[in-house]
Amino acid sequence: MTRTVVRTRPAPAAPTLRLLRLLVPYRWALLPAVLAAAAGELAGAALTATAAWLITRAAEQPPLAAVSLAIVAVRALAIGRGLLRYTERLLGHDGVLRAAAGFRARVYEALVPLAPGGLPAFRDGDLLTRLVDDVDAVQDLLLRILIPVAAACAVAAAATTTAVALLPEAGFLLGASLAAAGILVPLPVLVLARRTGGAEKADRTELAALTVDMTRGAVDLAAYGARGRAHDRVRRVTARIAGWERRGALTESTATATVRLLQAAATVGVVALALRAHATGALPAVHLTVLAVLALVSFDALAPLPAAARRLAAVRVSARRLAELLDTPPPVTDPPAPLPPAETGPVGVDIADLRVRHGPGGPPALDGVSLRLPPGRRAVLVGASGSGKSTLVAALLRFVPYEAGSIQVGGRELRELAGDDVRRVITGMTQDAHVFHATIRANLLMAKPGATEAELRGAARRARILDWIESLPDGWDTLVGGDGATVSGGQRGRLLLARALLADPPVLVLDEPTEGLDADTAAAVLADVLDATRGRTTLLITHERAGIEAADLVVTLDRGRMRSTDTATDTATATG
Repeated sequence: MTRTVVRTRPAPAAPTLRLLRLLVPYRWALLPAVLAAAAGELAGAALTATAAWLITRAAEQPPLAAVSLAIVAVRALAIGRGLLRYTERLLGHDGVLRAAAGFRARVYEALVPLAPGGLPAFRDGDLLTRLVDDVDAVQDLLLRILIPVAAACAVAAAATTTAVALLPEAGFLLGASLAAAGILVPLPVLVLARRTGGAEKADRTELAALTVDMTRGAVDLAAYGARGRAHDRVRRVTARIAGWERRGALTESTATATVRLLQAAATVGVVALALRAHATGALPAVHLTVLAVLALVSFDALAPLPAAARRLAAVRVSARRLAELLDTPPPVTDPPAPLPPAETGPVGVDIADLRVRHGPGGPPALDGVSLRLPPGRRAVLVGASGSGKSTLVAALLRFVPYEAGSIQVGGRELRELAGDDVRRVITGMTQDAHVFHATIRANLLMAKPGATEAELRGAARRARILDWIESLPDGWDTLVGGDGATVSGGQRGRLLLARALLADPPVLVLDEPTEGLDADTAAAVLADVLDATRGRTTLLITHERAGIEAADLVVTLDRGRMRSTDTATDTATATG
């Protein structure tokens, strides 16, 4: 697996250029699409110009041999234009979707070292917007900006060159008009969009955050009678976004109309120059027709540029937001030369005099905690909310640093290991584990994408949900809704447990697998968990005491300190 390296240097001054550099690995998938788009636009312009030449020349009734090449060219360009445009759509969307998927995975990997200690600065809706909306800007940068700009440049260059070859003064006029339509007209659109882009993006991010908050807190809003205020806030933000859209659409439509006016003016000017040259005998009639049609059709490739300029401003904002996220320093940095992780198989964990603080100068969340968990043993960590249980899990997963003490995994100090390597050795079911809006099979396969049917059934059987899965009408292909919304809390917890068991890490961590369950159900689930993890190095975190009798070691945390230890064997000990 490729190790993720998160840069800690400040964001560069040109985040859009940085975004392009991040897409360099996909250049060979995107270059054919750019070439096909340019060739398609050139074929369309050449088809119209060649057809005009053919019609004008045919009116002179020349021998068939004199126009046969033009006839073949018209047929070839007509067929080729359709094929090229289809090829551009096919290659462009395929390459762009590949690039966006790869880039989204890279952004997601950059988030992993930030969780949970480095993410409080970002709201859930803001993170969702950056991961989805801002990453989608990659598609716009390629499909709606780079490809149209490349095609417009190719057509403008070809049309200007052809016009200069036929009539220099007409070519210079056409080139100047194309430059004005392609540069001077989109430039104000870009400037205005850049001025408002930050505020518009802030409103869109606010709307996403409000949507997430209202979706997750719908019950609480109803209980406190706050739904009306929440809806009013959403309406105000939506109204501001609609205002930004109207303003942007007005600017874009004005620019597009200006391009069409330049098109008409350039066509009239080129025709006037061509008529004057034809009157003096310096320009044949067929060339006059070609110049007139060429001036008319060459502007069509420039029509998308105002929209591209507006979108470029939005992409610039998204690129800056992604750069902020990618450059956020993780709470825990990897050592310069990390040691290799412990070998697969049973791995022990030794914690000695551990001290962890959530912020400089703050009180210790863990103070003097010591725990020895030999390979293959199961420890249960109990304590009330706020006692430090989840902080201990975060320290084990290298999500938060520890200022004193030691954590050894398989005989190696945790500080000397890379975070990705640690999380391959120690993983499982964390408190913020998520069930995705996908099938039961897809949710389990996230832990082990190449798992066989037998492995899936084995994990479900150990988590005591196999019978339930097979009783469903769609079985393994049943959709479970966002965060398991369509299943009960117990079924959701057991699905997460099955996913953790399928991952089969050397050290399995299960953080509050019974959260939200009643006492009797929680006790039954804990007993099942301890039975399913027999012989596996396991750390189970819970605030329940019923159902944990089968554990090898029971440790009680209270306000970050070890208060009591009960052992079922003489080989698992803890001190505090």
